[in-house]
Amino acid sequence: MKNQATDLIELVGQQGNKKNTEIIAITSGKGGVGKSSISANLSYTLCKMGYKVAVFDADIGLANLDLIFGVKAHKTILNVLKGECELKDIIIPIENGLYLIPGDSGDEIFNYISEDSVSRLVGEGEILSDLDYLIIDTGAGIGGITQKFLESSDTLIVITMPDPSAITDAYAAIKVNAKTRSQIYMILNMVKTAKEAENVYLKMKQIAYKNIENLSLELLGYVPLSSGVSSATRGRTLFSRVDPGDVASLQLKGIARKILQKREQKVLPSKENGFGSFFQRLLKYL
Repeated sequence: MKNQATDLIELVGQQGNKKNTEIIAITSGKGGVGKSSISANLSYTLCKMGYKVAVFDADIGLANLDLIFGVKAHKTILNVLKGECELKDIIIPIENGLYLIPGDSGDEIFNYISEDSVSRLVGEGEILSDLDYLIIDTGAGIGGITQKFLESSDTLIVITMPDPSAITDAYAAIKVNAKTRSQIYMILNMVKTAKEAENVYLKMKQIAYKNIENLSLELLGYVPLSSGVSSATRGRTLFSRVDPGDVASLQLKGIARKILQKREQKVLPSKENGFGSFFQRLLKYL
């Protein structure tokens, strides 16, 4: 089995093959709805379907994707922005075609996002120029920091669950983001049945369409409660890796297929994109 160093060498060797990377931001109205778990497992699922994926842990204050992936982050994006190391020094290969870009668990990162640091990052970002997808796992809520990450993405997915407070907060997140984009997607997590997921979505859609103009709100799918998910969470691993035949893993594969179909149907921006250019976009909102 190839080690992480070998995977990173392969990544460096492929940096000349530029692709039109789709930047997907995953957020939630509140914490505790399984947002980071969905981000990690969706990234893994897309990778297993043959796509090259990187995940950026942008959950400022609660960055924990390294724990979910079962790896140890020694340096983060903050060290890169400070000029203490290069981007290639912090990238953690999870396996061939899947890479983690560790975030920092404090908001100090925004003190170091400048034209100079972003320019350097764009150059170093060539190492990730052949990605199909860049998944941004943002913080929960509608705070200013989270909003900047969301506005810098191509696609927005809101995660919620069948809980009154979670639904209320998800609606607030949708309403705020509808000011800057007309298309928003949803994933219902921790549901008991497909009917429950559909009912929550339809109620949310009804309220949103009544109060928000020119919005298209689409349900990508749902992830049910299962013993496999609970066991993987306790063991700090990916449920899609441990039990790919589990009902939650199968539902996530369906969600991944929908994302691929959406990609085929739309034209992504022809401008420079990828991890470095994501920070170029971010700079405009600071």
